[in-house]
Amino acid sequence: SVCERLETLWPENHSTPHHYFFGVFQILHTSNMSQEAVNGVPCRGKVLTLDTMNPNVKRVEYAVRGPIVQRAVQIEKELREGAKKPFTEVIKANIGDAHAMGQKPVTFLRQVLALCSYPELLEDNKFPEDAKKRARRILGACGGQSIGAYSASQGIECVRQDVARYIEKRDGGIPSNPDNIYLSTGASDAIVTMLKLLVCGEGRGRTGVMISIPQYPLYSAALADLGAVQINYYLDEDKCWSLDIKELRRAVTEARQHCNPRVLCIINPGNPTGQVQSRQCIEDVIRFAKEEHLFLMADEVYQDNVYAEGCAFHSFKKVLFEMGPEYSSTVEMASFHSTSKCYMGECGFRGGYMEVINLDPEVKAQLIKLVSVRLCPPVPGQALLDLVVNPPQPDEPSHTTFMKERTAVLAALAEKARLTEQVFNTVPGITCNPVQGAMYTFPRITLPQKAIDKEAGQVPDMFYCMRLLEEEGICLVPGSGFGQREGTFHFRMTILPPTEKLKIVLQKIRDFHQRFTQEFS
Repeated sequence: SVCERLETLWPENHSTPHHYFFGVFQILHTSNMSQEAVNGVPCRGKVLTLDTMNPNVKRVEYAVRGPIVQRAVQIEKELREGAKKPFTEVIKANIGDAHAMGQKPVTFLRQVLALCSYPELLEDNKFPEDAKKRARRILGACGGQSIGAYSASQGIECVRQDVARYIEKRDGGIPSNPDNIYLSTGASDAIVTMLKLLVCGEGRGRTGVMISIPQYPLYSAALADLGAVQINYYLDEDKCWSLDIKELRRAVTEARQHCNPRVLCIINPGNPTGQVQSRQCIEDVIRFAKEEHLFLMADEVYQDNVYAEGCAFHSFKKVLFEMGPEYSSTVEMASFHSTSKCYMGECGFRGGYMEVINLDPEVKAQLIKLVSVRLCPPVPGQALLDLVVNPPQPDEPSHTTFMKERTAVLAALAEKARLTEQVFNTVPGITCNPVQGAMYTFPRITLPQKAIDKEAGQVPDMFYCMRLLEEEGICLVPGSGFGQREGTFHFRMTILPPTEKLKIVLQKIRDFHQRFTQEFS
């Protein structure tokens, strides 16, 4: 306090009063007390402080880029400055950033983007004609024939048309209307936009949003920011992280006591758990949503990432329409896709889309208004998305190379998914479900009681992951950042590192876990 600071001055300065009074002036001048300073100007505190900021923002947490990642960045800096560590590099297996993990860009995608970014290259004979054709079409749809111009807020029209055709082909001919397609800054932007439309009410009437546990932290963070009520439903780890309708019913019934459940969010294939939902499960979810009058949000950004034998991706829209008009004409839904995952891994371009089904026309007008506020999604990301939904065709010169690269990426991911499961399940105290799809594994770890009790105030799997980072240079995300059943501990690890590096990561985790278990047993 100011008084305490004043008291400390006099014993030191009693022999030189002018020093004392100068110290008094400095303390009063720099304090946040609302008093008149000597020159008559009020001394005020900052307008924006932790106490005066939006309280919802303080409740936001995003584990994927949380304290462990921040410490990993510090360690990288220490290594560059010559610090001695038991390792020579930090391997960030915490996030699904394919190119950062060494995956090479798909040639055709980058050729067209290069042509769009620097149109003079259209005269260069090193580029194939189908790439030039795509680039000219995209540039022709841009203001001033430049991807540096703003686009329409909903996205470039010809790109939305291509997205609609892609969805129709994917879903076996079920129609898709370009007017129902909204291009976005990755899928995350569209998910948050839809949640903004859905969240309303106060008290027991406040919107409740059902999310899976474990979940992708975007959802919990967005709900905290919007002041919505998070309704947890638990995936069944003992059944390969499957979704049980009984668990959905339990969650919604309990939630109705304190909020108004209006939204059900599904991630398929799953993040962080890597499960792929069966068609029967999707039908059951759609019936449940209809019965409980819930808006469905289907996060399908990993739709090409399916590896396990007997598993297949089924889009929620396709299943919805194949269930007949009773469902296809009534269930309200938004589905999401992105250029950041699958075989592309183009996270930095921030391309994505949302398709809405059975949305009230008046709400669609409000949605247009809402997306108009942020002007438009990044136009290079829109261009990239167009190439993903409209890739080279069999009669075009780039098709062979494109298919070879696409197949190689997905085959490598499938092999790494199997490798990860196999290695983890040989380690006593680690249990790993099959990685059926997506880009992650979410193994369960058994921790000794001494380790659980070791750090008061620190979640045990956070303690475990921080020790792993400090001792082995491996950056993972603790399961507590995604949610987990009480008394269980996990971590999420991406399977994206190159195979040889992934083997090193798995060996380091195996050695660390055995050492950690022995230390605290």
